[in-house]
Amino acid sequence: MQLTQRSKQVDRKPMTWLESLYLWNIAKGMAITMSHFFKRKPTIQYPEQTRTFSKVFRGLHVLNRDAEGRENCTACGLCAVACPAEAITMEAAERQPGEENLYREEKYAAKYEINMLRCIFCGLCEEACPKDAIYLSQTFAPANYGRKGFIYKKTDLLIPHPLKDPEAYQKALGEKEARN
Repeated sequence: MQLTQRSKQVDRKPMTWLESLYLWNIAKGMAITMSHFFKRKPTIQYPEQTRTFSKVFRGLHVLNRDAEGRENCTACGLCAVACPAEAITMEAAERQPGEENLYREEKYAAKYEINMLRCIFCGLCEEACPKDAIYLSQTFAPANYGRKGFIYKKTDLLIPHPLKDPEAYQKALGEKEARN
């Protein structure tokens, strides 16, 4: 009794002399090879050309600032807790008098690191953040020769200051503004 149509009996009759030369199979293989000469090449020349990414592509992490240049992160730790790979580490500190122009809240992240070798780019840190302080940008992580180069510190992750460098700030925002 046969339950599915997937299994079919294999034909075990001996090959003829013409079939044993495999000429038909070689001709079919050469036809496939020749057809690839006339197809569009899937390879891009990377430094000169860049690949377009999907709108939902999740790339490098960025720590966001508000319009006045103050950091959004309040070191609540929700992103570190939500990270399934445990790639995010942070230490909180209290804002001192006179630092109101640097941080929005009384508490801020004094140390914020993401280990990109552990990160799986799932986006759960972005979803868990109540202050919209972290998001995954449209750029990908560059190659590096050492393990220490893949541990991104707070200075590497912070978006440029919107008042001091507005062009770099808008470029870093990229598709983020279009998504919101």
